[in-house]
Amino acid sequence: MEEYLGSTIGKLGFGFMRLPKLEDGSFDMEQVKTMVDHFMDAGFTYFDTAFVYDNGGSERALKEALIDRYPRDRFTVATKMCAWQQAEDAAAAKQQFYTSLERTGAGYFDFYLLHALQAGNYQKYDEYGLWDFVRERRAEGLIKHVGFSFHAGPELLDELLTAHPEVEFVQLQINYADWENPDVTARANYEAARKHGVPIVIMEPVKGGALADPIPQVRDILQAANPQASLASWAIRYAASLDGVITVLSGMSTLEQVDDNLSYMRDFKPLDNAERQAIAAAQQALAAVESIPCTACHYCTGGCPMNIPIPEIFAARNRQLVWNQVERAQQEYDKAVSAEGAGRASACIACGQCEGACPQQIPIVTWLKDCAEAFEA
Repeated sequence: MEEYLGSTIGKLGFGFMRLPKLEDGSFDMEQVKTMVDHFMDAGFTYFDTAFVYDNGGSERALKEALIDRYPRDRFTVATKMCAWQQAEDAAAAKQQFYTSLERTGAGYFDFYLLHALQAGNYQKYDEYGLWDFVRERRAEGLIKHVGFSFHAGPELLDELLTAHPEVEFVQLQINYADWENPDVTARANYEAARKHGVPIVIMEPVKGGALADPIPQVRDILQAANPQASLASWAIRYAASLDGVITVLSGMSTLEQVDDNLSYMRDFKPLDNAERQAIAAAQQALAAVESIPCTACHYCTGGCPMNIPIPEIFAARNRQLVWNQVERAQQEYDKAVSAEGAGRASACIACGQCEGACPQQIPIVTWLKDCAEAFEA
């Protein structure tokens, strides 16, 4: 086995971004604790959160469900600093680190990331002196390993890894649907990281849940190849089969999802040749269908002056485009835009802030016009 940073870490990581919630909007902490217990009992240790997830609720939930209940040497914590969200200046950005320490009670972070670097924001991390800041915290022992998460193309990734040889790992969006996607450039980014010898944490392996419930053409291909395997398992195992991977993050929202992931990742086996051929056929089927590549991360909505529920609107449109469920799609759209204060797709003023924040580089303004025509005509 190739030795690299994190090569001995289990290939399944627990993403604390999509935790189960109660009707009042708070986390279902009893279920979260049970999910953590099952994950830990199976021998997995990597937990991923961020300062901006659920306005800090994710970090606090990690403390309650994990850090307050297990010895610190039994698990690995990764969290992130975001210089372009909830950080009006360098001091505010740096304070995120100390706030994260306080929220989590972790004492130190095993993996610390500069969050969601892309063309429109990466300069902020230089402007605010954050590369030097995280190096200093690493020297103090408050950070074990420094990296960044990334949402742009291979040219910028190569530039950043060349300029910052201190980077020990990088977090990339990789899944079989986006491997050759020209907007996500998953393959090219993976190859850029490997060229620099930097190991990878994989995010969005199930593409925001889309590959756990894929289009009928893909479902038919994968179920024919293995009727017993869950559809999500194909996506997770595809990502985990790549060389140089530290772990594959799964944003698990239910205990059932945890147990399904554990059923095939506890004794992980890389894809064999027949399974790779099935994935290749699924990729061809996906490439033939037009859809909006939204993962519902909601980065686009925070600064929307018209308070448009963009991911929910795009989900409704995809239900039309991919599934041809016209009536249900209209119902989902109507529900999304009827929430208090929510704007309709036609309310878009084309300011473009959403496109600057979008990790998927989606032409959101154009698609909102399309959605307005589809749902409001």
